[in-house]
Amino acid sequence: MTKAFVRHEPLFRNWVKKLPDSLSAYPAEDKRYHLVVSLACPWAHRCLMTRSLKGLEDCISVSIVHPVFARTKPTSSTDLHAGWQFETPGNPPVANSAGFGSIDCDDVLTGKPDPVISGAIYVRDIYERHMERDDHERFTEEQLATLKYSVPILWCKKTQKIVSNESSEIIRMLNDEFNDFSKCPQVDLFPPHLLNQIESVNSWVFTDINNGVYKCGFGKDQHSYDEAIETLFSSLDRAENILSKSKFLCGDTMTAADIRLFATLIRFDEVYVVYFKTNCKMIRSDYPNLLRFCSDIYHIPEIKKTVNMKHIKQHYYTSHPTLNYYAIIPKGPDFLKTLDEFKANRQSF
Repeated sequence: MTKAFVRHEPLFRNWVKKLPDSLSAYPAEDKRYHLVVSLACPWAHRCLMTRSLKGLEDCISVSIVHPVFARTKPTSSTDLHAGWQFETPGNPPVANSAGFGSIDCDDVLTGKPDPVISGAIYVRDIYERHMERDDHERFTEEQLATLKYSVPILWCKKTQKIVSNESSEIIRMLNDEFNDFSKCPQVDLFPPHLLNQIESVNSWVFTDINNGVYKCGFGKDQHSYDEAIETLFSSLDRAENILSKSKFLCGDTMTAADIRLFATLIRFDEVYVVYFKTNCKMIRSDYPNLLRFCSDIYHIPEIKKTVNMKHIKQHYYTSHPTLNYYAIIPKGPDFLKTLDEFKANRQSF
C-alpha cells in the first residue's frame, strides 16, 4: 500500500452555463450563486482571484471560514473529524483540534452560522445537507468513504445544492459564463489561442507543484518524500526557465496557468519551506524569475486584495496537529514585504 499522499477527486462536478433555463440545470444568473472559501486554501484562493479579476463581487457572494480546523462533531467520542468552521468576528479566539493555539476571529470572517447557507456551522454541514437528499445514491461507497469536506464550494441559492467543489472548473465557469454580469468581461484567463498551451502547462504545474508540495508534506515514508521533492524542484526549475524568457507561463498574457502557479508560490517561503519540508531552495533567494513573477501578479490590485498571509499561516501551522502539535506559528520571513521591496527596487532604476 502506497504511503504517498493521494488527492481524491472532487465529487460535485456540475456546470453553470450561459443558456436558457430550460437547457441548463444551473443557468448563469445574477446573485444566484455563492462561494464558500478559506483565504488560506490555495484551491479556493484561485477562485477568489478569478472572481476579483472578472469583477464578479456583486454577482457572486462569498463566505469566508475561520482559518483553523475544528472538530466538526465536537460532542462525539468516536467521530474525530476536524475541518473548516464558520465563525463570527469578535468571538473568542479559537484553539486547534488538539486544544492548542489561540487564533482570533477577525473582521474578514462572515459569521457563524453561515449567513447564506442557513444553519451551517461547519463546511461539513453543507455537504451533509446536500447528501441527505437523493444525490448520495449516485456515488459509490468508495467515493463516499473518501469524501473530503473541502473548499471551495460553489453553492446554488435557488436549489440549495452544491454545484461544484472542483476549483479548476469553478474558475472556468467564472471566466466564461458570467460575462453578462461582469464588470470586467474583457478579462479572459482562457484565451482561445492559448488553450492548448494552458492545458499543457497546467498538467505539470498541478501534479508537480500545486499538489507536489502536499506530497512532500503529507507523505508517510522517506521514499515518498524523496520522490516528491525531486519532482517539485525539477518543475520549479522548469518554471524558472520559462519565466526567464517570458513574462508569464504562456507568453506575455496572464492566464489561468499563472493564477494556478501563483497560488502555490505565494505560500511557498512562508509555509511550505518549513511546514512541508520543501527547504532545498526558496523563492526569495534562489529563483529570481519566480520572484519577479510573484511580484508582478501580487501587485495587481485585484489580486493583492485576495492575499491574506495572516490566514494562510494561521491555517497551515495550527490545523494539522500531527505536523505541529502545539500550533506555534513562525514569525518570518515576511514574503509580502520581499515582494514590495522587489517592486520598489525595480522602480528605482
